[in-house]
Amino acid sequence: MECSTVGVGRNLTVLRRLAESTPIRILAPTGVYREAYIPEGLRAAGVDELADLWKRELIEGIEATPVRAGFIKLAMSEDGPTGLEIRNLKAAARASRSTGAVIASHTVGGGVAKKEMDILENECLDLHRFIWVHAQTEPDISFLLAAARRGAYLEIDSVGGTWQPLEQLLAMTLALVDAGYEKQLLLSQDAGWYNPARADGLPEEGFRGYTALISEFVPALQARGMTAEQVKRITVKNPVEAFAF
Repeated sequence: MECSTVGVGRNLTVLRRLAESTPIRILAPTGVYREAYIPEGLRAAGVDELADLWKRELIEGIEATPVRAGFIKLAMSEDGPTGLEIRNLKAAARASRSTGAVIASHTVGGGVAKKEMDILENECLDLHRFIWVHAQTEPDISFLLAAARRGAYLEIDSVGGTWQPLEQLLAMTLALVDAGYEKQLLLSQDAGWYNPARADGLPEEGFRGYTALISEFVPALQARGMTAEQVKRITVKNPVEAFAF
């Protein structure tokens, strides 16, 4: 899942070339990032206008190409959701209800996640069509359990990064499994992105590859008692079900 929206580097030319020249199936998103990165041309759009745009990109194609979006990506400001971000949530809920596409939202902290889930439910969205991206940023596990009870998917990411200890990520993952929510758990490395503010594009830690989840994280889970079937459920079956229309 390639999560860059318009405003933060979505590049269909690159994604299409990669998809055509490798066996990797890549999903590109429709949607927008948090308020500071929303393109000027989308700031004045109404809820229904935005929902119609995202539905077209999901059903017909993005930017006059036959490449269809595979999901709706949003992002919340850390003190959000702001007014524009609330508009985005309402538009995303309507596009999701119409198409069945899942909404994946970059959300730091449980308080913001609760607010956006309230907004989505008020728009009659089944929260099983919502992914809390970066759920591991909330240290209080009760927020994650409450979101899971409401039906949301929880994405634990930054696997392989240095800003969140491996043991912390393992403990959070296992706590959700022990609580019975392994069917709503997703894992990610949040790797591969670049920094457009730098001439060389390098993020602060440099580029990270896509191996840490399989080479480090999964063996660590198994060493703590996770079965092969549970690993398959979380890393294979859950993404298939979450991103299916």
